[in-house]
Amino acid sequence: MIIKHSLKTAFKGITTHKSRSALTILGIVVGVTAIILVMSLGEGAQNLILNQVQSIGAKTIAVVPGRQPKGPTDIIATFADSLKDRDLDLLQRKENVPHLEKIMPVVFGGETASREGETYRPNILGVTGLASKIYDIYPEEGRMFTDDEIRGNADVVVIGSRVKEELFGIDYALNQKIKIKDKNFKIIGLLPKKGQFSFLNFDEVALMPYTTAQRYIFGIKYFHRLVVEADTEENVPITVEDIKKTLRESHNITDPSKDDFFVETQAEALETVSTITNTLTMFLASVAAISLVVGGIGIMNIMLVSVTERTREIGLRKAIGATGRNILSQFLIEAIVLTASGGIIGITLGAGLAFLISMVLTRLVGLDWTFTFPVSAAILGLGVSTAVGLVFGLYPARQASLKDPIEALRYE
Repeated sequence: MIIKHSLKTAFKGITTHKSRSALTILGIVVGVTAIILVMSLGEGAQNLILNQVQSIGAKTIAVVPGRQPKGPTDIIATFADSLKDRDLDLLQRKENVPHLEKIMPVVFGGETASREGETYRPNILGVTGLASKIYDIYPEEGRMFTDDEIRGNADVVVIGSRVKEELFGIDYALNQKIKIKDKNFKIIGLLPKKGQFSFLNFDEVALMPYTTAQRYIFGIKYFHRLVVEADTEENVPITVEDIKKTLRESHNITDPSKDDFFVETQAEALETVSTITNTLTMFLASVAAISLVVGGIGIMNIMLVSVTERTREIGLRKAIGATGRNILSQFLIEAIVLTASGGIIGITLGAGLAFLISMVLTRLVGLDWTFTFPVSAAILGLGVSTAVGLVFGLYPARQASLKDPIEALRYE
């Protein structure tokens, strides 16, 4: 009965000053909203990337120059020049990597393309015809380039739908020419709309033979990636070991810790992506959680003001029999109700914003984005906001419970 009365009194105290109560919980609302939004979008991004990585296939292996990144700050370390033609030749030999079925060098970067006064900057991707199978992207008009065109550094290109729209509009593009870095390239294929795939938007790419991209576009003699396909999924581990052994011999490396490359399977890629996205999500969520502390300080400040304003009320309640414990529970419940209400509003608002953003990303941007409601974050947000009310409401509530009833009744 005492708890019920304390709750009723607390709610009356909150609703008496609605505007002040709303402003008091604003910091809690913002903090919880930010946490829910960051966690939801983080899980959505992770699911998108993981699904696309998985779609590449379990037999696919990536050989990347530089040291293996352990976190977001190590990504720059992968931009090295340690993979060259000699490595490609050695890996293609059956005696070195018996279970290697196919291998594709990859170079990439950005460069401006132009045609009759129109310009657009696509992502240049130098590959082989194997790219169609690996990325499941085939020209809807025209064709991919041939092995002869790769060996001959042919001036041919296959463009994405966005590149075609920007440079040609509604005009016919197949077999026409575009200029990239002062060199004319013949369009031999047009890709269908595909959108984002892993870290690449295929609507905004220009595919060309890797030899052509190396020589005429980037002016390099190394590869940014080597994509390998094993003959069977079961032979992926032994293929990885053969690749490492071959490259270490090629680079005169005896200590594996000194590797200037790393080999990554799809399972390892999934683990790496999960680690990086989880780290970023938790970092952003912890930054957003700072506003909960700010909100808690605001709660304590307003509750102290409320205690001062209601000094006569406290004195009157004590005069008719209320104990210090009753007064303590009343003001403590007020603080907890305020912060818990802010937590509930924040969860609802954060989930709503995350859902709207996922709709925009799906319908307008074309991403295969799935809305995810982070249940654990919602429970955490509500729990933390309630705990903030308990911690920051304890001092004002105690101050109210210690007031002398006689002095309180004299207060003007």
